[in-house]
Amino acid sequence: MNDHRRLGRELGVFDTDPLIGSGLPYWAPAGAAVRKAIEDYVHELERRGGYLHVNSPVLGKRELYERSGHWAHYAEDMFPPMEVGGEEFVLRPAICPHHALIYRSRQRSHRDLPLRVAEIGGMYRSELSGVLGGLTRVRAIQLNDGHVFCAPEQAAAEVSAALDLIEAAHDRLGIKAARYRLSLRGEGAKFVDDPGMWARSESVLREVLKERGREYDEEAGEGAFYGPKIDIQIADPAGRESTLSTVQVDYFMPGRFDLRYVGGGQPDSSGGPGSGGQRDARPVMVHRSVVGGIERLVAHLIEVHGGAFPAWMAPVQAVVLPLSDAELPAARDLLRRCLEAGLRAELAAADRGSLGARIRAHRLVPYQLVVGPREVASGRAAVRLRDGSQAGEVPIEQLAARSRPFG
Repeated sequence: MNDHRRLGRELGVFDTDPLIGSGLPYWAPAGAAVRKAIEDYVHELERRGGYLHVNSPVLGKRELYERSGHWAHYAEDMFPPMEVGGEEFVLRPAICPHHALIYRSRQRSHRDLPLRVAEIGGMYRSELSGVLGGLTRVRAIQLNDGHVFCAPEQAAAEVSAALDLIEAAHDRLGIKAARYRLSLRGEGAKFVDDPGMWARSESVLREVLKERGREYDEEAGEGAFYGPKIDIQIADPAGRESTLSTVQVDYFMPGRFDLRYVGGGQPDSSGGPGSGGQRDARPVMVHRSVVGGIERLVAHLIEVHGGAFPAWMAPVQAVVLPLSDAELPAARDLLRRCLEAGLRAELAAADRGSLGARIRAHRLVPYQLVVGPREVASGRAAVRLRDGSQAGEVPIEQLAARSRPFG
């Protein structure tokens, strides 16, 4: 069984150090390469889906999280405030308040909607030491987050569009969902006490799941404090389940931040909304995460692929293997061409063992480029795939094209 905590360290994906602290893993070179490939893919997928990308600070004033409701409903999972210059700042437990402020930063019209905003940003959870482990339960999370600000009548379509992105990403990453879960409100003060608001949100999510023909389980107490959500659950090789991707419909936070847009209708004689629409309306906020936290995602991918990542996300996509020192100059030139073509490549020279030993040492690399006397003469390389099959002499540009997530 592939355990990412062992395999991830062996592959040089991540590690930890007590001087940094529990639940704070660092990305080693192989992990940084995997993470960058995934982030670039998701960024482009979102761009094609109409998202605008932003970057926001990992700190905010305590007042921000009082406004968003996190302080009242989520404080036990937050790090304590830091006092700076007489003001209290908090490491953010979520990115949504920052995006709400970005929306609020200028006047919005109904013509601007839906406004789709996304980023991969840091957030922090004050997890207890006893539950921390590997990349799955951490205190510092790089979250693929996004928020759609839309008119109420657009909410269902935006939820469905978010699920389209999620399912496309899962297919490209090689992820199979264990199940879909409709996570609902539970009892107690953790959840906002507004039954009507919860009912409206649940109605939208149920409608979308029904239209898409998705079977799902309902679970009370698993919703966000401000609203229900669709959770796409994954399972590790031992059958342990966790949440990866989510979509949420939120009527709460737009009210807390007084988010508005100018509608398309004209006011009637009493100054209220006209029959053509609202002059000053409240948007709905659809929260969605296509691949969730990057840490949990990579942990799952290590276990799913056993370290043999698809070529587009592999830490090393091509290794150049000269038969002997005589081919070393040609191998170095081939390495240069690989790097210039955009491949993540490295050289395994003959002084690192026999050809067979070097192939075994790089068994997880998608493309093994063997350079012998014949390849030196032709200026090409014999491409060996990691399953042991031979692909013949393939131009470097073609290999690079095969190694891109969108081809």
